[in-house]
Amino acid sequence: MPVKIVEATAWLTDLEVETVRTDAVQAFLKQETIFVSITTDDGNTGVGYSYTIGTGGSSVLAMLRDHLLPRLVGADATLVEHLWRDLFASTRATTVGAITSLALAAVDTALWDLRCKRAAEPLWRLAGGFRREVPLYDTEGGWLHLSTDDLVRGAQASQAAGWSGVKLKVGKPRVEHDLHRLRAVRDAVGPELDLMVDANQSMTCAEARRRAAAFEPLGLSWFEEPLPADDVAGHVALAQSTTIPIAVGESMYSLAQFRDYLARGAASIVQADVARVGGITPWLKIAHLAESFNVDVCPHFLMELHVSLAAAIPNGRYVEHIPQLRAITRSQMQVENGHAIAPKTPGLGIDWDFDAIDDRRVA
Repeated sequence: MPVKIVEATAWLTDLEVETVRTDAVQAFLKQETIFVSITTDDGNTGVGYSYTIGTGGSSVLAMLRDHLLPRLVGADATLVEHLWRDLFASTRATTVGAITSLALAAVDTALWDLRCKRAAEPLWRLAGGFRREVPLYDTEGGWLHLSTDDLVRGAQASQAAGWSGVKLKVGKPRVEHDLHRLRAVRDAVGPELDLMVDANQSMTCAEARRRAAAFEPLGLSWFEEPLPADDVAGHVALAQSTTIPIAVGESMYSLAQFRDYLARGAASIVQADVARVGGITPWLKIAHLAESFNVDVCPHFLMELHVSLAAAIPNGRYVEHIPQLRAITRSQMQVENGHAIAPKTPGLGIDWDFDAIDDRRVA
């Protein structure tokens, strides 16, 4: 039975970072959080969101208010796939691109929130229902500005908490600087803890190959974003030159981009970000595409939402621990025995504190 959308609104909230975060190319200054609320004629409301890390939030909001939300009023909220395709087609002149994908994600996550609430099911079950617990790895203790001693302490704390892995940022001016930090952590935690490294697109192919060769004795679980995301050929060459799995995806915005990487053997780990690919609807397609290539999915950031999506699929290997919503939610992601636990409440499972959100609203 059709369920008519009677209201669709969007707003922007600025959220300060919970801790200093730096990598080889940038600092995470603030989270511009774009919200969408969709209400239907049966009295239900779904809330979705996406984000930027400091710029572009007002542009995403303008895309929503000027172009996407007016098309939703009067539409059937149950036709999630149809609505995603209709909105995508209506903005074809600006796709594929970050602003449009982030705007689509805010709408699509709101529609999925509605879908799950109407079905009285949590997202992890309705999106696939593979398992409720997903291993957790930490990034908060691995930022590039931290000292070697800080990295060691963070890794040891994660290991003591039962977490399976930690990720360290690389991209220091000289390879020896990166190696010193990585060796110190590996020596401190031993071979049982997964160690990943992330270069944040900062290297040339030649430099990435040189550093991968230096990193190989450390037994790394993956080398993340070594090159710019549009350099598929470079990632192919790098993947063929090293035994370290290559991880990509946080800076990719469409299903077709992931298809190209997977078909050419340029990615061993897929890190699709639900906000950056346009929402849950395309995220699931990317995850199933990766499964067809026997590749694991370890989504980027947004742990409060990705825990449910990683739990929904059979190839969801890891959830990344970077807490960022605690100031505007009433509860936190549940963690037990080194695993993130998907919420069991109907909807996205994020318990928003709308008073706190309104206090930080900027548009």
